[in-house]
Amino acid sequence: MNSVGHSVELCVVIVNYKTSELVIDVLESLKTEIDSRSMRVIIVDNDSQDDSAKDIVSWIEENRQTSSFSLIESSFNSGFSGGNNIGIKSVEANYYLLLNSDTVVRPGALKIFLETAKMNPEAGLIGPRLEWPDGKPQESCFHFHTPVSEFLKAASVGLFSRLLSRYVVARPVVDTIEQFQWVSFACVLIRSEVIKDIGLLDDEFFMYFEDVEFSYRAQKAGWKVIYQPNAHVVHLRGGSSPLKSQAKLRKKLPRYFYESRTRYFYLLYGYWGLTFANIAWSLGATISGLREKLSKHYQSNTAEGQWRDTWINFTNPLKAYIHPKDYD
Repeated sequence: MNSVGHSVELCVVIVNYKTSELVIDVLESLKTEIDSRSMRVIIVDNDSQDDSAKDIVSWIEENRQTSSFSLIESSFNSGFSGGNNIGIKSVEANYYLLLNSDTVVRPGALKIFLETAKMNPEAGLIGPRLEWPDGKPQESCFHFHTPVSEFLKAASVGLFSRLLSRYVVARPVVDTIEQFQWVSFACVLIRSEVIKDIGLLDDEFFMYFEDVEFSYRAQKAGWKVIYQPNAHVVHLRGGSSPLKSQAKLRKKLPRYFYESRTRYFYLLYGYWGLTFANIAWSLGATISGLREKLSKHYQSNTAEGQWRDTWINFTNPLKAYIHPKDYD
């Protein structure tokens, strides 16, 4: 099933990789919100090599949504950026809503997104209030990652974080429309003019940091990134990537995380900035490790192999990621 390429008001892009059950939940939440006259939903299957495509097509046909919901099957897994870029390029739209497979859109959210965009023409990117199924909010607005924030994250010392609070990446949840440096791309509305100005997502990021880098480019071009708390979207945090669960258990993180981290720091801060970020992280991790040895009640957040893996691609920071099959 292929998408239709003519212009619409809103195109929702969902990337699937072996998460068809989650995707169908998203589609269920969207089917009463989509106006078939002016909106399209594009699901990009990133070469799942399972029954995902068949299951999604069956849902589309059974729910008689073939005029506004379409599936594109990619021949390879191009990651988060690459998958979203496929969806964006398939339809000409005024706005694109990138939506994770592990989300559920609350009633009225799409309408609020579009109204907010039209009332704030300087806003290039708009993020919603991400929340758990019980309505409890999640942190979804951030400052850019910097060498200082790398130190703070690795050290995990409250005093340092309070003294250097403006470098802490995750910002407190607020209830008013505000401007931030970047918002979570679990759900984000992007104005088409932004893409015309700065291009698509950088698909040399397989996964992670592509949202921060895209937001950085957008702001350099004069666009604002704003948060709209009245648009509610459930984020289950249970999609295609194992990173959050692995980090919590201090297990080895996927190689693509470190490749993306290296690329990000090099693109934003240059070679010396990347070097400083790695040294700052190492200093913070040293402090955290000493605390762990001195206190049986404290546990470092350093993942397995992170001391070595932080330096992945250091000598070639723009090296293209390895073949996607090697990430499975």
